[in-house]
Amino acid sequence: MRILICLSNVPDTTTKVKFSGDNTAFDKTGVQWIINPWDELALTRALELKETSGGAISSISIATVGRSEVEPTMRKALAIGADDAIRIDADPTDAYYVAAQLAEIAKDFDIIMAGIEASDYNGSVVGGMLSEFLNIPSISSVSQLNIDGGAVSLVREIDGGSEVMKTTTPFVAIVQKGIAKEPRIPAMRGIMMARTKPLKVIPAVVVESLTEFVSYVLPAPKAKCKMVDAENVKELVDLLKNEAKAI
Repeated sequence: MRILICLSNVPDTTTKVKFSGDNTAFDKTGVQWIINPWDELALTRALELKETSGGAISSISIATVGRSEVEPTMRKALAIGADDAIRIDADPTDAYYVAAQLAEIAKDFDIIMAGIEASDYNGSVVGGMLSEFLNIPSISSVSQLNIDGGAVSLVREIDGGSEVMKTTTPFVAIVQKGIAKEPRIPAMRGIMMARTKPLKVIPAVVVESLTEFVSYVLPAPKAKCKMVDAENVKELVDLLKNEAKAI
């Protein structure tokens, strides 16, 4: 059994967002890039499954759509424990384009895991699109994934509770928080081994993007904080009612 982790290269969540080109492009100057947090948890769970599978899971691969600048992030995933990596040499222009590219290399895998969203654009659609391209089932909002003797069971979150499901391979698991407790941190041995693990670069297939980003707008700055004397309850109630509209 082989597992593929769809990995997105995203800015660190503490990044100060700036735009360039008259607000038509994200300014990458000085940005620190990381593994998308949901993808990192997916990788962690895949490694846990491999370690307890008794050899049933033969390999864990990662795949990313991006140019050469994403390779340090991919090397980190290899240092965490992935066996090999595939970089599709293209700009990730939109979700449809990314899903189409991933589908070309995901055909030979039994379990494909994708984070429920990326922490930059929060699109939440690549996993579902990927399953449609592959014509295999997808299960969303997965918070638990277990394999017992070849049988796959999953728990997904629904309104008011959770749902236990069983499926057969191949399938796409769209995972969310809870799939693993904490992301793994690369050990020194893993960092050294990552340098020699295979990172294959393949050309993109011809696919037309369905959307484009015309311009970006920063959210309005938050209003200045107002301090109210602890004894002045009347002023506090007036502000909450007439200005904040909270009561």
